[in-house]
Amino acid sequence: MNNQWYDTFFQGVALDMWRKVATLEMTKGEADFLVQAPQMAPGARVLDVPCGNGRHAIELASRGYNLTGVDISPGFLEEARQSPAAIDWRQSDMRDLPWESAFDAAYCWGNSFGYFPHAEVPGFCQAVGRALKPGARLVIDTGLAAESILPTLQPRRWYQLDDLYLLHETRYLVEESRVQSDYIFLRNGTVDTRTALYSVFTIAELRRVLLDHGSLVVEALYSSLDRQAFTVGSQRLLLVARKEGG
Repeated sequence: MNNQWYDTFFQGVALDMWRKVATLEMTKGEADFLVQAPQMAPGARVLDVPCGNGRHAIELASRGYNLTGVDISPGFLEEARQSPAAIDWRQSDMRDLPWESAFDAAYCWGNSFGYFPHAEVPGFCQAVGRALKPGARLVIDTGLAAESILPTLQPRRWYQLDDLYLLHETRYLVEESRVQSDYIFLRNGTVDTRTALYSVFTIAELRRVLLDHGSLVVEALYSSLDRQAFTVGSQRLLLVARKEGG
C-alpha cells in the first residue's frame, strides 16, 4: 500500500464530496469549539494543520484571529486562496512546520492526525509542538482512536450526496494497527476509487506520543462539540493538549 496516499487523494471527486459534506452550519459549530476548548484569546495567532480548503481558518479569521493554514493539496489551497481573508496559506507536508514558539493555538482536524504510519507520527508531534508557544494548546479531532473505531467498525457503508454516491469499505489491519478505507465514488456512470490508510492509537498511546515527542500534555478528552466526556464507543474524539511550560 502507498503510505503517501494523501499526496494524490484530495483532488477531483474527493473534493466535491467534502464540499457537500461540510456545511456552513457545521463549520460555525466547530469554530465555536475551537475558540472555547483551547481558550483562545482574542486576536490569537492560530495554526490550522492541515487546513484543507480553509473552512475553519476562514471562519476564525472572520472572528478576528490571525490564521496560518498549511496543506499539501494544491486543489484545496487553490480554493482556500479564493477567500478574501488575510490568511497565510502554505503548501507543505504537515510535518514541515518551520516555526518555533510562534502560535497561541493549533488544531488538526478530520482524522488527519492518523495519516502517517505509526513510526512517522512523532515527526508531526515534534513539528507542531515546536511551533506552539509554551502554554499554547493543540486540538485534535479524530474518529480513529482505538476506543472509538474498534467497537463500532462497519465494513461497508453507502452514502448519497446529491448526484454523487459513495461506497465506503473499511477493514482493520491487525498486524499494523491501521485502518484501510476504500472509497468508491459513483457519478453519472463514472467510477473512481481511492484508498486511504489511517494509523489507530489508543488513548494511552496518544498521550505518550504527544508528550514524548511534542511536550504536549493531554488536558481533556471530549466526544462532542458540546464537550461531553469521551468514553469507549464514542464515535468522535476531540482531544485538547497543552504545550509544557508557560
